[in-house]
Amino acid sequence: MPHFLCRLKPPRPSFLADMSEEEALVMRRHREYWMPRVEIGVVIAMGPVADPAGAYGVAIVEARSPAALDAMLQSDPAILSGRGFSYETFPMPGLAARPAMPLAPITSVTP
Repeated sequence: MPHFLCRLKPPRPSFLADMSEEEALVMRRHREYWMPRVEIGVVIAMGPVADPAGAYGVAIVEARSPAALDAMLQSDPAILSGRGFSYETFPMPGLAARPAMPLAPITSVTP
């Protein structure tokens, strides 16, 4: 199945340093949207990039097609927020990745 590099461009270069409370809520919803896809392996890796020229988000996503990828991206709460986020996507014709590591069992939970 094809893989894509996805770059989430925030509304401004200083976004990581000066996001508002409302924008922080959008980012929390964005993360909540993508984490189930990380857990099932559709997203190989994702996270913010602290580029001195302007921070952005990045993800490597496995999708059946560019159209399937676009459907996922357009449903992202960051895009739906109307706050100026946008995606750039690039096909990755030859991805090499290490095998997934098994998750350690949770032995205790603190309230």
